[in-house]
Amino acid sequence: MKKALLNVDYTIDFVATDGKLTCGAPGQAIEDKVVSLTKEFIENGDYVVFAIDAHEEGDPFHPEANLFPPHNIIGTSGKNLYGKLADVYHEHQSKENVYYFDKTRYSAFAGTDLEIKLRERGIQELHIIGVCTDICVLHTAVDAYNKGFAIVIHKDAVASFNQVGHEWALEHFANTLGAKVV
Repeated sequence: MKKALLNVDYTIDFVATDGKLTCGAPGQAIEDKVVSLTKEFIENGDYVVFAIDAHEEGDPFHPEANLFPPHNIIGTSGKNLYGKLADVYHEHQSKENVYYFDKTRYSAFAGTDLEIKLRERGIQELHIIGVCTDICVLHTAVDAYNKGFAIVIHKDAVASFNQVGHEWALEHFANTLGAKVV
């Protein structure tokens, strides 16, 4: 079964101590696993996707405007990939199996060409890592499930600023979406 890795929102604003909507220590604790999985998938020739939140500054029409502080604003350093993952991306960004795109909603599928890219490559299994477990990772996984993809969640490569939500999402992946949580 052909597989792909989806890196969801592992950016400065979501992970750094001073990020605008940070997971903080839980997000920082998964860095080595996020980096090692990304390198492994790239080196194996699997498709690796960076699905990154991107918001316009001061957009009053975005549904998140009333839910969260401004974050991942286009043109700010907060939208940049965090830590060592940025180095991995810059080293491999020109490879055919690496794809980076901006997303404007929780799910990496909403309003993007992600499904087309996956189907073109015959990918059937999605490995999802990143942040936040109970928001963007969850909504991406739900859409993947509804589109018929097999889902693998790497529990040591996802994190949230809400530990209760994180734990709930891990159970939901396995018990409701039939995902493998490894």
